[in-house]
Order: sequence, then structure tokens, then C-alpha cells
Amino acid sequence: MKCSRMFVVLFTCSIVFGMTACKDFSNKVLGKGDLKDTVTEQLAAKEKVPHLLNRWDSLQKNQIQFTIDSLHPIPIKQQKRELKDSLRKAFDTHPKHIYLTFDDGPLIGSAFIDSIAKEKNIKVSVFLIGKHANMSKGRKRDLARYESNPLVACYNHSYTHANNQYSRFYNNPQHAFADFDKNEKDLNLKHKIVRLPGRNIWIYDNVRKIDLKNGSSTADLLHKNGYTIYGWDVEWRLNSVTGIPIQSQESTLSHIRNYMNNKSSMVPNNVVFLMHDDMFQTQKGQQELTSLIDALKKEGYQFEFMQDYPIKY
Repeated sequence: MKCSRMFVVLFTCSIVFGMTACKDFSNKVLGKGDLKDTVTEQLAAKEKVPHLLNRWDSLQKNQIQFTIDSLHPIPIKQQKRELKDSLRKAFDTHPKHIYLTFDDGPLIGSAFIDSIAKEKNIKVSVFLIGKHANMSKGRKRDLARYESNPLVACYNHSYTHANNQYSRFYNNPQHAFADFDKNEKDLNLKHKIVRLPGRNIWIYDNVRKIDLKNGSSTADLLHKNGYTIYGWDVEWRLNSVTGIPIQSQESTLSHIRNYMNNKSSMVPNNVVFLMHDDMFQTQKGQQELTSLIDALKKEGYQFEFMQDYPIKY
């Protein structure tokens, strides 16, 4: 009887020891949880690959080969149209991102932009001009408001705004570069993100889009020195004399919707929206902007900083 009990005890111990040893061995060889972590990391990395955007770009660049089935012939134009429609529908299942960008501040309308960002709890991006910041104590206060507001991201729009003589400014790329460099240092800008005055030029990742050749050399020089250059998709135009918005809020919202729905912005589901600070120095302009923001929020748009552009799917 004693022998039987001893056998059971020894057998049980051997099983427990064996299980423990196997566990220790697997932990030493594989690392505790390493296999699970590796699979999770691989899945996460796979999810980060912008499959939709890559497919969309390939379609836009005519890099997809279409064939015609002899049994069920479908014209290539129709195949392209159907693929484009299916990709649009796939993008529509993802969030819509809007980037509210304001140029030329600090100006009289800057205080309202700062306050509306806080009131509506939305992110805004401002492209600043150092010369304007140094015009008066009031403009310096506006700049300080921007800098202390976590919902406002500050970027570079040059020191002089080319003195509004764009061709002359860009004809000397070294001089233009020095102007941006001065602005960065004078305003202590933390992000190397630029928008060129009077030009809708984009240089980021592997994208290079130039609207006017005069300005491309300056943009290339900035990019070579570590800057990212962003343009815009939709602009809310203003009267250059009065500073009042030309288009209504409804018309502007319709324009944004079209870019979003047709995926005609630079990157689908991302719309960069250009405005200017002085558009919102009057009560009418302020009401229009408030209504636009409310409408965008109601339609589910997510407000983003330009430093996070683009969000890819």
C-alpha cells in the first residue's frame, strides 16, 4: 500500500515537474508571450499599410492592368469606373478628416480663431508671418494666444509674405529660403512645416506637386533642408479690400463635401481647407465660420493638425 502511494506521489511530481520544465524551456527559448506579441505586431503593421490609398494611387496613375474576359467581355473603361466606385465606397467606411488652416496671421481676426477653437474644442492650424507678429502689441498678444492654446498648431508662412511680390521673391531661392529661416527663428516655430505665399505647392513623402514653376526652386531648397511643404485642396476666398468671405458658408461647405465625396482632394478622406485670419475680423465673418464648423461637426468630420497629415487608409 505504501509502495502504491509512493508511486502515485512520484508520478504526480514528475508530471508537475515536467510541465514546469516545459514552460520554463518555452519561456527561455521563445520568450514569455513572444509568439503572441509577434503575431499582434505583425497584424498591427499590416493594418498600418494604406492598402486602399495604394490601390487608389495605382488606379490614378494607370498602373493597374485590366484584361477583357472573352466569355464575359467588360470594356476596360467600365472596369476602371467600377473599381473607382468600389474604392470610393470603401473609403466612405472610414472617418472624414478636415484640416482648418488659416494663413497670414497674426491679424485682427486671429483672436476670434483662437477663441472658436477653444469654444468648439477643435484643432486648427495657423501659418504665421513674422512681420505681422511684430507690427504691434496687439498682434504680439494674438501670437501669444496661439502659442498657449493646445488646440492651435503654428507653422511657417515666411517672414515677409514676399512683400506680395511673388515672382520677384521666388526668383531668388536663397533669399526666399533665408526669409523662411528668419521666420522660424523669430517666432520659435517647432514644426518644420511650410506653406508658400501665393503658391499651392506640395512636397511631402514621395509627393511633389507644383502649381507655378516660379516657386519650385524655393520649395525644393526648403525640402532639401528638412521642411515639408503643404498647399490646400479647398479655399474660402475673401475680398482683398474688405477681408470679408466672398462665398457663403453653404457654398463653401458644398465645395468641401464634393472634394470629400468624390475623393478629389490630394489624399482621399483628407481635405485641407484654406482660410485667412483677416476674414474673421467682422461679426458676419465670425458667424459664417461658426456655422461652417457646426455643420462639419454635425456631418462627422474629424478636425486634425497639419503635422498629422495625411491620415491614410
